[in-house]
Amino acid sequence: MLTAPPGLDLSGLFSSFDMTSRDSVIVAVSGGSDSTALLLLLNEHLGRHAPRTRLVAVTVDHALRPESAGEAAAVARLCEALCITHRTVVWTGAKPASGTAAAAREARYALLAEAARAERSDLVLTGHTANDQAETVMMRGARASGRGLAGIAPATLFDARIWFGRPLLKTRRGALRAFLKQKGVGWIDDPSNVSDRYERPRVRKALSESEIVQALGIAGQASADRTALGEDAARLIGDHACRAGPGLLRLSCDFFRTDRQDAAVYALRILLAVAGGTEHLPDEARTTALYIRLAAGEPVRAVLSRALVDRRRGGIFLLRERRGLPASANLPDGSVWDRRYRIAGEAEAALAVAASPLMEGNLPDAPASLVRQAAAGIPDAGPGRGAVPVAAPWARYLPLFDVAPARAVARLIGASEIPEPPFHGHIGGKA
Repeated sequence: MLTAPPGLDLSGLFSSFDMTSRDSVIVAVSGGSDSTALLLLLNEHLGRHAPRTRLVAVTVDHALRPESAGEAAAVARLCEALCITHRTVVWTGAKPASGTAAAAREARYALLAEAARAERSDLVLTGHTANDQAETVMMRGARASGRGLAGIAPATLFDARIWFGRPLLKTRRGALRAFLKQKGVGWIDDPSNVSDRYERPRVRKALSESEIVQALGIAGQASADRTALGEDAARLIGDHACRAGPGLLRLSCDFFRTDRQDAAVYALRILLAVAGGTEHLPDEARTTALYIRLAAGEPVRAVLSRALVDRRRGGIFLLRERRGLPASANLPDGSVWDRRYRIAGEAEAALAVAASPLMEGNLPDAPASLVRQAAAGIPDAGPGRGAVPVAAPWARYLPLFDVAPARAVARLIGASEIPEPPFHGHIGGKA
């Protein structure tokens, strides 16, 4: 029996994750120390506690360095020695001249999610550590990012289908490397992880032990605050928002009669982003100013984050503004249009998608002019296909912190149900 190095709790690393109800689990392995340790630890855990769950290791070759193919092959050899199924997936095509890190991250998520679907799994585990968490918080803190101080979420839903779990978020990198040394297993050091060209390595080098501890404390409190605020916002949305017609939301005046202005402003920011189809929430200061005007009963007709806000006798209405709607395009199944609708349905050829005027309101007091304007911003996917609403801020990434408001919005707009997080107590966990 292996004695764990200090700081590494072998018994508790995966205790919150539901493994036994899944036929297979994907582990992302780059060959670095963190992901290699995760591979070995997860393999041991499944062998003891979920022997029927198949482990599949996936390495993403970003094809950005000449050595990357050899590094993927080294991971494959390690997996072969451990009798673990291994797949290498390659980021093909032209690489961007700038923003390479962000593009590589998007490609990595997409490739890992595709690999998970191929293995009929909905769970990918990654090797993000407490050190990564501290670095993230310090970088976001330098930008005065309020919600961002929650750092890396324990799990994130990608593309509304695949959960990315991070079981090592409370584990230090040093403990993982000590574990690998005990096992006699080496790892690969990516030169980009120490290059001063990138922000994260610069922050990593500058972080003291006390700063790491401080950053982890900030992340813990900020994540709890963000989750609680999201739950309060979700209740306000559930109680005081409704769908007045296709693409048209309505807030009742009671929405503004609350002693939790912070939660109401947060809920309004979410609804503006959903109505306007924007990935990021609108500016907090501008939304607060708008909220104060609406709460005071002022006549308002304004645009913020592509969302038109129009006070009428029947309430406050939110809808997509006319400007900037996408032109007609050939979109395949699963594509997201205007960040507000996912095109659903198989077809022999991709069908044209364009704004289609529909004229039916759900509420008798919804102004006909707003119903028409909102309906004109809804895509017509063509015969045999549909356009399913999506919540723009979380169309691609939904952190665990934001599940409560995302669910409230999904119910509001008629979006697909959000899958349960991959922890015990959900999706029929057997533990």
